[in-house]
Amino acid sequence: MLHGKSVAFHTLGCKLNYAETSAIQRLMEDEGFVTRRFDEEANVYVINTCSVTDNADKECRQLVRRVQRKAPEAMVVIIGCYAQLKPGEIAEIPGVNLVLGASEKFNITSHLKELTHGDSARICSCEIEDVEGFHSSFSLSNRTRTFLKVQDGCDYNCSFCTIPMARGKSRSNSIENVLSEIKKIKEAGVKEIVLTGINLGDFGKDGNGIKTGKNFYSLLRAIEDDDGVDRYRISSIEPNLLTEEIISWVAKSKKVMPHFHIPLQSGSNKILGMMRRRYKREAYAERIALIKKQIPDCCIGVDVITGFPGETENDFKETVEFLSLLNISYLHVFTYSERANTHALGIKPIVPIHVRHDRTKILRTLSYKKMQQFSTLHSGQTRKVLFEGKNKNSMMEGFTDNYIKVTTPFREEWMNEIIDWKL
Repeated sequence: MLHGKSVAFHTLGCKLNYAETSAIQRLMEDEGFVTRRFDEEANVYVINTCSVTDNADKECRQLVRRVQRKAPEAMVVIIGCYAQLKPGEIAEIPGVNLVLGASEKFNITSHLKELTHGDSARICSCEIEDVEGFHSSFSLSNRTRTFLKVQDGCDYNCSFCTIPMARGKSRSNSIENVLSEIKKIKEAGVKEIVLTGINLGDFGKDGNGIKTGKNFYSLLRAIEDDDGVDRYRISSIEPNLLTEEIISWVAKSKKVMPHFHIPLQSGSNKILGMMRRRYKREAYAERIALIKKQIPDCCIGVDVITGFPGETENDFKETVEFLSLLNISYLHVFTYSERANTHALGIKPIVPIHVRHDRTKILRTLSYKKMQQFSTLHSGQTRKVLFEGKNKNSMMEGFTDNYIKVTTPFREEWMNEIIDWKL
């Protein structure tokens, strides 16, 4: 039985994980728990894990060791994607008391009541096929920007990805519930909401994965008509799900910012096929051209993976040339790393690790140049900037509507305010 009611959280991975950690924190506070910082002593430590990072196992072990040194009598709970994929492996880590899979992480307080310190680690999980229901989540770590989960899971089968095995089938919140969550977020003083999901463009399936007749375009229209916050951003959206009507809607929207993040993964059609992506590079280029035609000032971010099995020097060269010519603003570059139970493990030849890292450096240099070019293009313009709090250097930062970062000396009266700013 748990004695004491203080809890500390640590989150690894994506913005969706941060949103869910915040939701679980609020659930536990409703049950009487007091939240501490992770570097403080607490009765319970919750670590929300990721399966995408290279060192999920290593990171998890290091964090558990830190807790044991600081608070040897505390309960340690592991949740998140790594907990769903490898619960037995995690339960073997000395100091872990409870491992909660995808279906159980939101029932954390019930499970804690049944725990006794000193027992072997308890695993509460189920087969990912049996995970149903949608748990609404949003982060409230600062009052400026919030990440609101509107969709979870994925029905795609990309050959490099474990997310469908960790998160289950695609399912969404209802539009009515999303608008209700937006109202709560607005009441907290937040000015900008980032709509997030695992496969955001697939919005429109209920908690059981059944189509509702609504889609992501329906959600954007409802948000525009609602008396919500001032600004919305669309997080990562697949190119094949970024429809012409969505682009046209954003072009005329007063609330949705001119900013898209669109995964590409490779500029080689051969590699895209081996990755089991649902488009070719020509279709991707057409989407970018359409966005730039309708929203010339739009910021466009791109995900790319380097060193996928079978990627030759020529394939990589194709990717570099394709991205160099594309009218985009920045790249998120990921070095390929092997994932258990994925189709990509059987693809040969394997690209040596040092070659993967060299290719990553090349694309990160290209990303820097792209962002410099994009920012310079808007020099002299006046755009609306939402300013955030003070950074480590006592400066304040903010982003324009089209995601150009602005840094200026700190002024308290500008915090969480939208200011007209000449770039």
